[in-house]
Amino acid sequence: MMAFQPAGATELPPPLSQKDFLPFDQDQAAVGQLLFYDKILSGNRNISCSTCHHPEFGTSDGLSLGIGEGGVGLGPARHAGTGGSRIRKRIPRNAPALWNLGARDIQVLFHDGRLSAENSYGNGFNSPAEEWLPDGLGSPLAVQALFPLVAQFEMAGNPKENEIAGAVHDRIDAAWPILAKRVRTIPEYGALFVRAFDHIDKPEQVTIVEIANALAAFMALEWQSFDSPFDRFLAGETDALDPVAQQGMSLFYGEAGCSTCHSGNLFSDQKFHALALPPFGPGRTRRFDPTARDVGLMGESDRLEDAYRFRTPMLRNVAITQPYGHNGAYATLEGIIRHHADPVASFAAWKPEDAKLPPAPWLAATDFVIWQDKRELARQKRHLDIQPTELSDRDISELVAFLNALTGSSLDNPPFGVPESVPSELPLDE
Repeated sequence: MMAFQPAGATELPPPLSQKDFLPFDQDQAAVGQLLFYDKILSGNRNISCSTCHHPEFGTSDGLSLGIGEGGVGLGPARHAGTGGSRIRKRIPRNAPALWNLGARDIQVLFHDGRLSAENSYGNGFNSPAEEWLPDGLGSPLAVQALFPLVAQFEMAGNPKENEIAGAVHDRIDAAWPILAKRVRTIPEYGALFVRAFDHIDKPEQVTIVEIANALAAFMALEWQSFDSPFDRFLAGETDALDPVAQQGMSLFYGEAGCSTCHSGNLFSDQKFHALALPPFGPGRTRRFDPTARDVGLMGESDRLEDAYRFRTPMLRNVAITQPYGHNGAYATLEGIIRHHADPVASFAAWKPEDAKLPPAPWLAATDFVIWQDKRELARQKRHLDIQPTELSDRDISELVAFLNALTGSSLDNPPFGVPESVPSELPLDE
C-alpha cells in the first residue's frame, strides 16, 4: 500500500520496472550502438542518429527545430552550414527524446502518430512505408528507426547529391538495400552481425531489417530510465521526494490535472491532444497544402477533428530534454506549464525570440511566415483540448520541482555510452 496518496487525486501509477519492457539482445544492441553514432547511415555520410539525439542533450538536441543534413556541430551550438552544403529547410518538429521507447505499452510513435502497431498493410504496422515495409522488424522502435534514414532533410540528403536520396525519390524502400550494403561490406560490421544474429551466417545476408533491429535494441537498452526520486518514492522510500516536490506531485495528480493526459507509469496516455502551441518553422505540410503549418494527427488520419493534435510525450527525464512541445516552442518547464495553465494568454504573450532556432538568414522569410496568416492562427487557437487551470507562481514552482524529480539517478552510467570510434572510420560528432 502506498504511504502517500494526494487528497482528491487520481491514483499514483504503479512503479515502472524491467518487466514493462520488451526483451532485446545485448549483442545486437552493441552493434546498434556503433550504428547509432556512425554517419555511414546518412546519404552524404555527414550526420548520424546521435547528431539529433545525443545523450549530452538528454537524447535530443537542445533546439526547437532540428538542424539536419548539411548542418555543422552538435546540440545548441549546431549551425545551419555554409555554401552549397548548407541546410535547405529546418526540420519541422522538435527532436523527441528517446527514454523508455522499448516499453511494451508503446504502440504509437512520432508526434503525429504516423507509425502504429496494427496490421493495416499485412506487415504488423501502419507506417509511412505502407505495404513496402520489410518483414522481420521486431518492435515499433525498429520500424521508427528506418524513417530518418530516408528523410531528405534529416539524413538522406538532397536529390542528385547521393544514391540514397535518388533512390528514395523512386520509392521509399529503394534506399534501404543500398544502406544495408554500405554497412555489411565494412568487414568489422559484417563480422559483428554474424555474431549477433543467429540467422545471419555471412555478411551478405544482412539487410536493413537487421540494422533497424540492432538500432532498436541499442536505444531500448541504453535509455531505460526508472530510477528517479519519484520511482524510489513509488517503491516506498517516502523521503525520496523533498516537500516541494511532494507538493508538486499533489498538484500533478490533483487539481492541476496534469495526470489526465500524462497518465500511467510512462507518464503518457499515448493519445493526441491540441494545445494551441505557437506555430513557426516550415510546417509539416501535406500534399497540396500550400500553408507552412503542421496539422498533427490530421495529417495521418485525414479527419478534421484531429487537426493540430499531437501525441502526449512521456515525462521521465523531461527536465533535461528542453525545449518543450512538438515544435520546441518553450525553452523551460515553467514556460510549457504556464502554457498548459492558460493557453490563450500564453499564445498571445509568445515571441519569436522564444524559439531556439540557429540563424539561417536564407530561411528567415519563412521561419515565422505562418504569423501572417490570421485565419490559420485563428484555426489553431480554436482547436484546443485543454481548459485553463488557475495556478499560482508557487504552484508552478512546485510542479517544476516534481518534474525535476523524474530525472533518473544513473544517467551518467549508461550500459554502452558513446563509442570512441566507429567501423566506418567516419568522425564522431563533437
